[in-house]
Amino acid sequence: MALSLPAGKMPLIGYGCWKLDKDKAANLVEKVLSIGYRHIDSACDYGNEVEVGQGINNAIKNGICKREDIFVTSKLWNTYHAPEHVLQACQRTLSDLNLEYLDLYLIHFPISLKFVPFEKRYPPEWFHDPEAQDKKMEFASVPVADTWRAMESLVEKGLVKNIGVSNWNCQGLRDLMSYAKIKPSVLQVELHPYLQQNKLVQYAKSQGMVVTGFSPLGHGVSYWREDFSCLKEEPVIEVAKAKNVSPAQVLLRWGIQRGYSVIPKSVTESRVKENFDVFGFELNDEEMKKINSLERNLRFNDPGVFCPTVFNTEC
Repeated sequence: MALSLPAGKMPLIGYGCWKLDKDKAANLVEKVLSIGYRHIDSACDYGNEVEVGQGINNAIKNGICKREDIFVTSKLWNTYHAPEHVLQACQRTLSDLNLEYLDLYLIHFPISLKFVPFEKRYPPEWFHDPEAQDKKMEFASVPVADTWRAMESLVEKGLVKNIGVSNWNCQGLRDLMSYAKIKPSVLQVELHPYLQQNKLVQYAKSQGMVVTGFSPLGHGVSYWREDFSCLKEEPVIEVAKAKNVSPAQVLLRWGIQRGYSVIPKSVTESRVKENFDVFGFELNDEEMKKINSLERNLRFNDPGVFCPTVFNTEC
């Protein structure tokens, strides 16, 4: 099961590599590929692309899969939005992953930060100078149009097959569509029952984009919000019992039936297998409505919240 892109297809279920410990990443990525996953979601900012690449290449070397069978995503970090840095950033990711091309390269956030030289700190993260007494984010005035033209050049050079954006809204998409020669083919955003973003999802699809939902389990513990978890919501538990599946499987199936791909993450092998096993059942209209009722417009990954709180900078 996959969604068609201008170049290739994106499998509906992917494996997210955010917060994947370096010492576990290589083995876990190889394991998920052996289970059957063919969609790996990575990023410069995750700080583990070397190890993720080791897992991918070990799987290829051991005959688990071929490179052309795997859909690999990475993301351009905020400090590399200037056109002269986009190519360097992509090449560094390809070098770390030990791959010749990416299936998808996304602009990670619509936030441009001041450049940090690769040799000084990589990944550079959010603070411009983490050693400063009054450490803050430092913004850079880089128009998205300039960044996008450099992204398009990556496709022209054969380094990237598809390009897109992450954490974007409708207004940003409309602007981007107005000048893009190569249209963004994917929008990756936070999607779960607490944050369904129906209008954004519908608009992206109307523009021919494929949508990917991150944090599809709506598990707040990943964002230090232990008080919220879709996995513990009664409608989800009720549907899971009726279908004889887990709450996680219900949530992933709910996302897929809304017409987008999902990229859950787990480090527990049984759960990794469980998350991949969501094609043997369907949710009926009543069950979908039950889960839809959980909408709270609750965004976990919100720069407007975490930038001033964690990084001492309004954003």
